[in-house]
Amino acid sequence: MNFFAVLLALLCEQLKPLRHGNRVHESVIAWVRWTGRNFDAGGEHHAVVVWSITVLVPGVLVALAYWGLRHFSLLLALALNVLALYLTLGFRQFSHYFTDIRDALERGDDLTARQLLADWRHLDASELPRTELIRHVIEHSLLAAHRHVFGVFFWFIVFSTLGLGPAGAVVYRMAEFAGRYWAFRSHTLDAPSNPRLLALSRQAFAFIDHVPARLTAAGFAIVGNFEEAVNAWRRDANLWLHPNEGIILASAAGAVGLQLGGAAAPGITPNRSRTFEAGSEPEATGAAGSTAGALPQLGHLQSVVGLVWRSVVLWMLLLALLSLANLVG
Repeated sequence: MNFFAVLLALLCEQLKPLRHGNRVHESVIAWVRWTGRNFDAGGEHHAVVVWSITVLVPGVLVALAYWGLRHFSLLLALALNVLALYLTLGFRQFSHYFTDIRDALERGDDLTARQLLADWRHLDASELPRTELIRHVIEHSLLAAHRHVFGVFFWFIVFSTLGLGPAGAVVYRMAEFAGRYWAFRSHTLDAPSNPRLLALSRQAFAFIDHVPARLTAAGFAIVGNFEEAVNAWRRDANLWLHPNEGIILASAAGAVGLQLGGAAAPGITPNRSRTFEAGSEPEATGAAGSTAGALPQLGHLQSVVGLVWRSVVLWMLLLALLSLANLVG
């Protein structure tokens, strides 16, 4: 049933993607805002309470709903799986930015491409050279593909195997979104959150994402240049401040022979104390801290898309085999 749930959710998401700013998204924002406003009094223990309520309560409610529906009908349980995955898993939740930026670059309209990247990732891209612009798009797209597809996929399978239905997918996406929202409030809206809450959300998501990140990197290696991907993983993953992101990006860079790293955008920032020489230009494409490979060019965008889709096919085949083995057994 898991294989069909994932397949149906991906098909539905491709045929009828959620609109940007849809009601579900607005409801999640309202929920995260409400929990922070009502349960965060600034203390260290309040951070644990707020994070637990924000992330775990939706997962528990979904698990209870799944149990109740499965008691009456497996078809209803399957429908809940498909609905939850449709809302949490899929390329179209971010791919419209990627597509619009790629189209602008193909037209030679770098100004529009920079503005689209700025709108997507809330960063100043106005001075980025073309190669840096393409690299930023690739890095953010790889991480978005992981968080919207592969990470959700992994935790859905784990929780579903335990009989909890789509609760894992909900918990993963809530943990990722909550941490991103609180960071956005602190850094962009100038409305500081409880610093302990921000730190806890990052630590919790890093823990939750530990295994999925490594499976995503392994998938990139298998469907790409395996030897180079593994070498880049071992050699370059520590160039990034956040280990999970470094593993994914280093493996992808090696898999397609692409230079990533260097002066990265917010959210995927290399540890400059280890990767940059004092006084180096932050926007230099050849700055220390970059992986080996070719400088990012427009054609690499399609290579990255192919890498991600081949990884999706790989994990779908593995899930199909596991489902078949379960039926036969």
